[in-house]
Amino acid sequence: MSRNNIWAHLAIALVLVLVAAFAGQIANWRRNLTPVKQSSSSQETSAASDQSEESNGDDQRDDHKAEVLVRFRAGVTQDAIEKIAQKLNDEIEDRIEAIDGLDVIEDENGKAAESVVAQYRALPEVEYAEANSEIKLDHEDAGRKHVHADDELFFRQWGLFNSGQNGGRAGADISAMRAWAVTTGSDKTVVAVLDSGVDYTHPDLANNIWTRPPIIKAYQDDDLTSDGPIDDVHGFNLVEDNGDPMDDNGHGTHCAGIIGAEGGNGLGVAGVNWNVKIMPLKFMDENGLGTTKDAIEAINYVIDRKRAGVNVRIISASWGSTIKSRALEDVIRKAGEEGILFVAAAGNSSSDNDRAPHYPASYDLGNVISVAAVNRSDQLASFSNFGAKSVHVAAPGEEILSTWLEHDFRELKGTSMATPFVSGVAALILSQNPNLPLSDLRAKLLKSVDPIPSLKGKVSSGGRINAAKAVGAE
Repeated sequence: MSRNNIWAHLAIALVLVLVAAFAGQIANWRRNLTPVKQSSSSQETSAASDQSEESNGDDQRDDHKAEVLVRFRAGVTQDAIEKIAQKLNDEIEDRIEAIDGLDVIEDENGKAAESVVAQYRALPEVEYAEANSEIKLDHEDAGRKHVHADDELFFRQWGLFNSGQNGGRAGADISAMRAWAVTTGSDKTVVAVLDSGVDYTHPDLANNIWTRPPIIKAYQDDDLTSDGPIDDVHGFNLVEDNGDPMDDNGHGTHCAGIIGAEGGNGLGVAGVNWNVKIMPLKFMDENGLGTTKDAIEAINYVIDRKRAGVNVRIISASWGSTIKSRALEDVIRKAGEEGILFVAAAGNSSSDNDRAPHYPASYDLGNVISVAAVNRSDQLASFSNFGAKSVHVAAPGEEILSTWLEHDFRELKGTSMATPFVSGVAALILSQNPNLPLSDLRAKLLKSVDPIPSLKGKVSSGGRINAAKAVGAE
């Protein structure tokens, strides 16, 4: 190649490099000039699944109408409520049958939720009004008689049996094997998992999924569907208002497995209960997003099923936020009046719930138990909320292996995982005494702990739950 040709090729290469660099700079300019879409939430708080985030709904997305929860005063008839809504050009989306006068109202005028709330609060007929909030899941990412589970992954479930594996402390567990020598649970006990649904086809869960008995009529809620009864064969889906609570997020399936993965079947993991019935309630979508309104409607469903004859005695709730809802508090209180225990995650913000309450775990109600998380060495988990008065008990919550989507298994951490341990122990107690009054069930749980030095001054019971003590095995 001649010297002239060499210089010509070098010149061409230089031009190509400059063109590419200039094109890249133009792309950068375009990216920098692209407007950033603002979040639809005006307020977000770290919470539990446990950890959850909840928006107060002040700023509504253009494609969503504002929804508010309004409780009218005693004596205001439903006809009067409908006239008030019509006058304000609003629509009554749903009536919460369990709570007199509590309605979900949808704005038809394009107003922000807080404007609608203020409008209703100003009415003399209204006891309270609040915006429907958004909730987001964000999990972190000795000689005595006993029964050993033969499930293939049981040796990894340190929360049930801790031999000191993977650097843990031997005995830092819920003493499940000694409890199983007394009871492995009962299919007469129903636990509602209020979450993202449950994969009811999972081979380690399928036999323990609740199925509506033929003698129980299908669920009827004319406000949610105009197509007649909801065929709630396995529970309720509040995201789509139908009877298919299939999990497409994974969180609910994980929590369900801790409570009641089938034990002794040689497969996967063992739940705290080998035998139990899990009622899936889906109020969070595939992204872990849900609303206070849908949580209320799900609890309203549980109350209805309890009144219809279903022995549902426990609601397990692995979510929450720092936003207090009087409507949610009302429906949880009503569940307690129906004999239903409400077990809730304390939260994953490493904060003191006595000073900064975390709901629903911080509602001061006789049927609520708030649960903190400990690690495999019986130390309070670094992420776990605590509270000497408002958090009641602790349970395993780090590196917890349980059921997952696509018939798989996965480890997660959070007070979300600690909560179903306590729900599971409550179900073991009820397997021995199905008619045990709610107050006695709660008292027995809070007394059935191992005192742990790291929990002194952190939870009111001062201890981590012990299943063997709960069922009288020690």
